[in-house]
Amino acid sequence: MTELVRYEAGGEVATVTLDSPHNRNALSAQLVAELTARLGEAGADRAVRAVVLTHTGRVFCSGADLVAAGSGPRRSRQGTQLGDSGTTILALLRLIVELPKPVIARLAGHVRAGGMGIVGACDLAVAAQDASFAFTEARIGVAPAMISLTTLDIMDPRQAMRYYLTGETFGAKLAERCGLITQACAGEELDAVVDGLVAQIRETSPQGAAETKLLLTAPRRQRLDAAGPEMAELSARLFGSEEAQEGIRAFLEKRLPAWRS
Repeated sequence: MTELVRYEAGGEVATVTLDSPHNRNALSAQLVAELTARLGEAGADRAVRAVVLTHTGRVFCSGADLVAAGSGPRRSRQGTQLGDSGTTILALLRLIVELPKPVIARLAGHVRAGGMGIVGACDLAVAAQDASFAFTEARIGVAPAMISLTTLDIMDPRQAMRYYLTGETFGAKLAERCGLITQACAGEELDAVVDGLVAQIRETSPQGAAETKLLLTAPRRQRLDAAGPEMAELSARLFGSEEAQEGIRAFLEKRLPAWRS
């Protein structure tokens, strides 16, 4: 099986690279499992002071694996819908938030849907100016349920309302202004900006950085505890609905969904 997430460590930095460009780094079961394992490895390595999360290809992450999601809802023997995918993605978001060292998203490409939740979960995020962002869930019949737990608390409320409800695409500069990312920069400056942040983190003590992160993430960890299971269940229910299945099929078939035809 081809590895979908690459890991390199050196110079007190772990670089975790999403490497599934054939499906725009979609959150397949394999990618989520590998990303969870690699982040856990970085978190446990005492020599690592910061984690850089990046990607190959033109898309950082396109969100849910719609090919798998479009196969219809999976059900248990008792007939209840299974939310395994939602549960593992929720655990991944929690892992990023709880990792005892800063996680920096390095975004040289576009971000959609569930990928937005990963960016929101990171402590810092730097994007090239030609990167774009979109909460596309409502356009296929679902909602940004789980990813709301890592994006609503950092975004300007009015901008969140607009982009959650419309699903429209917006650029890196606006993502910076509304709080979704830390900084937008020219593509040729991306590595220098990320390296500069890493250098600043190296100036802090491991204990100081870890404890400061705990202070900063306390409210979102509480939200993940309180609302996480409900949001995972909502996501599973919506993805299994007839309307969402039609929306996913329409997207994959490059046609208008029934409610727009």
